[in-house]
Amino acid sequence: MLTIKPILLVLLIWPATFLFAKPTFSVTSPNDALRLSVANGPTGNVTYQLTYKGKKVIEPSSLGFVLSKPKISLTQFTITAADSSSKNETWKPVWGEVREIRNHYDELALTLTSKDTMAIKVVVRFRVFDDGVGFRYEFPEQKSLTHFIVDDEKTQFVLAGDHKIFWIPGDYETNEYLYNTTRISEIDAKTAFDKEKDIALTSFIGPNAVQSPLLMKTGDGLYISIYEAALINYPVMHLQVDKRKLAFTSQLTPDAVGNKAYLQTPAQTPWRTILVSDRATDLLSSKLILNLNEPSTITDPSWIKPQKFVGMWWEMHVGKATWEKKGGKHGANTQNVKKYIDFAAKYGFDGVLVEGWNVGWEDWFGNWKENVFDFVTPYSDYNLDSLTTYAQQKGVRIIMHHETSGSVTNYERRMDAAFQYMQKEGINTVKTGYVGRIIPRGEHHDSQWMVGHYQRVAEKAAQYKLMVDSHESSHPTGLHRTYPNWMASEAARGSEFNNAPTLGITPEHTTILPFTRLLGGPMDFTPGLFRFKLDQFDYKRTTRVRTTLAKQLALYVTIYSPLQMAADLPENYEAHLDAFQFIRDVPVDWDDTKIIAAEPGDYITIARKIKGKDSWYVGAITDENSRDIAIGLDFLEPGKTYQATIYRDALTADWQTNPEAYVIEKKPVNSKTKLPIHLAKGGGCAIQFIRK
Repeated sequence: MLTIKPILLVLLIWPATFLFAKPTFSVTSPNDALRLSVANGPTGNVTYQLTYKGKKVIEPSSLGFVLSKPKISLTQFTITAADSSSKNETWKPVWGEVREIRNHYDELALTLTSKDTMAIKVVVRFRVFDDGVGFRYEFPEQKSLTHFIVDDEKTQFVLAGDHKIFWIPGDYETNEYLYNTTRISEIDAKTAFDKEKDIALTSFIGPNAVQSPLLMKTGDGLYISIYEAALINYPVMHLQVDKRKLAFTSQLTPDAVGNKAYLQTPAQTPWRTILVSDRATDLLSSKLILNLNEPSTITDPSWIKPQKFVGMWWEMHVGKATWEKKGGKHGANTQNVKKYIDFAAKYGFDGVLVEGWNVGWEDWFGNWKENVFDFVTPYSDYNLDSLTTYAQQKGVRIIMHHETSGSVTNYERRMDAAFQYMQKEGINTVKTGYVGRIIPRGEHHDSQWMVGHYQRVAEKAAQYKLMVDSHESSHPTGLHRTYPNWMASEAARGSEFNNAPTLGITPEHTTILPFTRLLGGPMDFTPGLFRFKLDQFDYKRTTRVRTTLAKQLALYVTIYSPLQMAADLPENYEAHLDAFQFIRDVPVDWDDTKIIAAEPGDYITIARKIKGKDSWYVGAITDENSRDIAIGLDFLEPGKTYQATIYRDALTADWQTNPEAYVIEKKPVNSKTKLPIHLAKGGGCAIQFIRK
């Protein structure tokens, strides 16, 4: 519902009176829980505020821009027009966590005219859903503004209290950090950054800069997320915190010369999003970010297939093999990859990821050379022609790896040839990587130019009917709705950091990711590690995986991706074939998802229904604390009996002392059953429900 004081009729009949009156505009969510108000202050500043069920969420917060060309500050406006609308529709994703998504919101669009001689018009469009708000700036075509350069965006988020907050340091190059949990007033990005010795390449912003998404919990039980949606032709939004005012202000990633964005009217920014609920489970169920993205650009998506794969990948991380050929331990050789193909075929996997297959790995790391890789020249010990034929005979596909080494201009010049080569070899999926300093030199991983590059890769790949899994890219913002072939990305600290020398991955990390990074889209986290002391090939290694084996299984349910990897070595799986059965069985595409229980940083329990069948899977995980839980099964069809196969921590399990202790049991259940489950420290539980 939209309310305007004075009413909109005044605008239509007496514009001068309307302008003088300094109106206030309000719009509520369809369920009336959220109320957003926008005011035009006496000096011309425009502010918005937000309440949830009468509780303050966002205090009056300013909107605006600073442009460097033309050189002007767009912070003082007159509201010269207002419009309202609503939408209530459903749409079906190509793949995902649910079969159908409801898109229901009320909208308020305000036209702001700058109070200067240029009289630049900016439209601010607010969409209020039951679970949050999205708003963006739009610059319509106008005589006073065509091409322009953004020096700064002045979007503000003033919180109503000193909330508990989950955050990572601001960094234009990487988002692969562990989360910190403090009060807003206690944020210290420098101290957090100094702890992260695992990250080699950074562009640290400053002691008061953090990355979005932010997750907060208020003292009276509200959960608040600040993020962005539909990031296109614009830099990633970081946030500067004012710890005294409890306020965050947008901090856009600059380019090589310090500018933030180059735009031409008509233009629009990404949506700034605020999710709000008094239940943590509602945040994990939200589809607000997806709904703020445009529908798919791919008219016939029948070639886009979710898949599970194994990889010639972890060998390099644990010291069994190397990416480069020199040294005698090259992993991507024909005979070794055949073993992975045989393993994938035997156990029903769709693909085999191969890293280190192409010439150039000896030269790039640390040198950041521009033309190291051409993406079509295999090492001499890697016969790609014979391997793709061999894989196809076994019903398996090779997954291509394109490590750009940060040389993005080189990759863009070679994309057509590389994708044509993939087509010729019958390869339909590519994992891209962006380790290193970006070339063109001075660009950041999160800059406008790089954001455009990730989109160009998705679009170019779609032309060749290829699926994309991007690593070291900017955080996802729901663009997998628009480009459903861009199926997953890393964009956070994933499982490879289990092999990091210092902090690695803490037990709580995977209980935070779904509330933060995963709100924007699927993550290629690479779960499924079955060996926990990583000294298998180097007895001097002290690094280890900080979970139990049962939790590794549960991650296939709690961390969603349509491209799921079984990350460990074949021999480690064959030592636990009974537990490995869950990874073989668990799907990667779903008809429905139910968030059973969740608390960020503590625990998550999720149930998912397999696409097209009446079978369900449950994953439950905990942090460093053990828990005894009871899982209600009311998501099962009433009156029907299911066989539950339960993969759980043994009573003696502990991530530090006994991670491989698990129990597998089967029992009949129905919708009225409550399953008592013990979760060990750093533990989890994975359950399969098959209807009898």
